Amino acid sequence: MLSFWQIWNMSFGFLGIQFGFALQNANVSRIFQTLGGDVDRLAVYWLAAPVTGLIIQPIVGYYSDKTWGRLGRRRPYFLAGALLASLALLFMPNAPTLWIAVGTLWLMDASINITMEPFRAYVGDNLPSEQRTRGFAMQSFFIGTGAIVASFLPYAMTNWLGLDNTAPEGIIPPSVKWSFYIGGVVFLSTVLWTIIRSKEYSPEEMKAFEEHKIKTTPSAAIKYKPAAEMLKVFMRNGILFLLVGFVLIWFVYANQLEKELYILGGGLAGYGVIQLVTWLFTKSGRTKNGLVEIITDMVNMPKTMGQLAVVQFFSWFALFAMWIYTTPAVTGHIYGTTDTTSALYNEGANWVGVLFGIYNGFAAIVAFGLPVLARHTSRKTTHAISLVIGGLGLLSFWFVTNPYLLLISMVAVGVAWASILSMPYAILTGSLPAQKMGVYMGIFNYFIVIPQILAASILGFLMRKFFNSDAIWALVAGGISMIIAAVTVYFVNDVDSPKE
Repeated sequence: MLSFWQIWNMSFGFLGIQFGFALQNANVSRIFQTLGGDVDRLAVYWLAAPVTGLIIQPIVGYYSDKTWGRLGRRRPYFLAGALLASLALLFMPNAPTLWIAVGTLWLMDASINITMEPFRAYVGDNLPSEQRTRGFAMQSFFIGTGAIVASFLPYAMTNWLGLDNTAPEGIIPPSVKWSFYIGGVVFLSTVLWTIIRSKEYSPEEMKAFEEHKIKTTPSAAIKYKPAAEMLKVFMRNGILFLLVGFVLIWFVYANQLEKELYILGGGLAGYGVIQLVTWLFTKSGRTKNGLVEIITDMVNMPKTMGQLAVVQFFSWFALFAMWIYTTPAVTGHIYGTTDTTSALYNEGANWVGVLFGIYNGFAAIVAFGLPVLARHTSRKTTHAISLVIGGLGLLSFWFVTNPYLLLISMVAVGVAWASILSMPYAILTGSLPAQKMGVYMGIFNYFIVIPQILAASILGFLMRKFFNSDAIWALVAGGISMIIAAVTVYFVNDVDSPKE
């Protein structure tokens, strides 16, 4: 059991991580549009971010599980990611062209993922079941606090410090540039605080904790499939995904559909290839490599993790739709402009920054109430209630005409955001083995990234095909998706739900 301040110190780095994410989420679409990006292509430009997470997080988790040195197990990755992310934040608002900005987003998101993935495992490593909800809630608090400050920065730079909020065509306004500069400094300094002020348990201590957990909660032990069965699974999955991917690619080509749909087909086919390569390695006895171990662990994931995957899919589809399309939805649906050089557009874009700050700020407040609600109900009930509130908040964008009323909508989203950042992880870690906490946290990120890739592949196509590129409909789809996520929560088995 750790003290309040020990949990505070080990979570403090998330303040900087979310500072970076919030600047990215609230301003990158604006940067892309300023550099000439089309609204209905924004999802494709953003695709680098989730694909990066898909690749980076399991690899970082796998190697951090096997790392032990002077800085410990997870902290070397905190440091490396923080240095790279800070550099990317400094460069992003100075990108000279659209495609350099897209590439910088890739680098920035990869670096943030290197830092963030071990932070999730860090809570599972250092806290017993009785404190996990509190630990992830503390991360939610810092995520909300960092995000509200970062989201408000362009607004504050303009209205409090007098920096220009407009610039010539193709140039990022000074208010945005200085926000990113501050973000780079905050990211690095807060992560350094956690590295210096917190500790980690040795591999021997972690082994003892795991043995105790399996004794007290036998259902937490993972049951691995026999080798012969694993070979059949790899072969079946490989052929199935490869065929489905190629059929989808052919269908898109034959019907001359939008090119971003190739991304979805290519992703499915690529996953099939990975499964077949894993089959080849396993069949030849070469099982001691990262690819085989990660894919094997994924196939043998705990039942609870598979159930949470469905919840995460619908939750993060909604969030990705919101992050990409809130700026064009608000500026177009409420402010009535798509001219990125106009004062009205930039006023609306700044207001989106305020709205993002509101939902993150309210999430920071709600974070401390979630463990209390979970204690009186359950973690599942708490999460379901929060998701319904957030879904209604996104749906309300369609009905609002006064931008100030969107503050209420985003307060509702903030409730869902606080829960999404804590409850699934608190439920998940109880079902994971200590020696594989990192790799499973990385694999769990698949169920965050896959819906984002799907959103990037189909949302732009659907809006152009059926909704005349009106971004507000993406937010409506997000609201419906979040309510579906709430329903699926009740099918999850929380194997060690405590009463904190």
